[in-house]
Amino acid sequence: MAEQLPSTPDDREPAATVGLIGPVEVVGTGLIGTSIALACRRAGLEVILTDASSDHVRTASGLGAGRARRPDDVPQLVVVAVPPAALGGVIASVLDATGEATTVTDVGSVKRAPLEAVAQHRGRSRYIGSHPMAGTEHSGPLTASPALFEGRPWAITPGPDAAPVGARVVEALVRLCGAQPVLLSPDEHDRAVARTSHVPHLMASLVAGTLAGASASHLALSGTGVRDVTRVAGGDPRLYSQIISGNASAVASLLSEVRERLDLVLEAVIAGDQGGLEALLAYGRAGTHAIPGKHGGAPQPMTPVRVAVPDHPGELARLFADAGESGVNIEDVRIDHDPGRPVGLVELDVVASRAEELRGALESRGWTVHR
Repeated sequence: MAEQLPSTPDDREPAATVGLIGPVEVVGTGLIGTSIALACRRAGLEVILTDASSDHVRTASGLGAGRARRPDDVPQLVVVAVPPAALGGVIASVLDATGEATTVTDVGSVKRAPLEAVAQHRGRSRYIGSHPMAGTEHSGPLTASPALFEGRPWAITPGPDAAPVGARVVEALVRLCGAQPVLLSPDEHDRAVARTSHVPHLMASLVAGTLAGASASHLALSGTGVRDVTRVAGGDPRLYSQIISGNASAVASLLSEVRERLDLVLEAVIAGDQGGLEALLAYGRAGTHAIPGKHGGAPQPMTPVRVAVPDHPGELARLFADAGESGVNIEDVRIDHDPGRPVGLVELDVVASRAEELRGALESRGWTVHR
């Protein structure tokens, strides 16, 4: 079972009190690697940057993420943040190039494969796998942020030979980045991400694929629903094909379940079986209620408050300021642009019991609220 490790009073400060004093070397200065480097620099740690692309190192350095590697550097922790297909080889190379004082982790989306790649390596006890559940559909150092991991779960997946001191160092990194460490075995991690990330990404791509080549008149009807469902399909196909291929067994098992349910949906649609469709849709709705709520707690019933917003600079800022004055907390935000008018429809998700309070407050400040 997943174990959520206890938090310190401030998970980011100071790094030295939880075992991470640096230097930290980041191998791979894309979105994730550079974001980790920026978080480490924010905490005052020395950061070393390594990448096959010297341009990426220069860019990340220019952002304040660290400096290029020197021959005499001895990092306390090396974070490998390279594409999935390269993980095993790079982790082994880092273990070869470093000594007993250096812990090595990675941030790949699959954990069994890199562990197996170093299973016979003499330094395997220094390798502690990890995986931050954070990111965007964008890539490269220019998209990085030191706040990327704040409040996000970050799996720590030590293998059977892992040194406890190394696991503590990786946990210190996770807390320094503002994330919540979750202890999992490599196999359990891979099953979990197949369910919560890899299969959903494939489903989003399949739905998005039905839009390619569609007529303009069909696409004109696009709204927030189709954007919500397809957003992650905008990720790099080369990267995600590596991720999913690396977790083939767990993904294939879940896809078989999805195929069975898709067959049931198809049969119900063809037969006009409204009851069957309702049962399948209710099963899906139950799944949405199983997703943890804010701060990992039980999800609360939410209600969208829909507000018409003119498409002018400063209008969103004014809306958020007025919503803030109401004292009602905004849990989520979506924007749908009306192609026929110079306005957008902003949906502010709030706890259901306070939706009417927010509607009244916004109307009193001149906003058009759709009831």
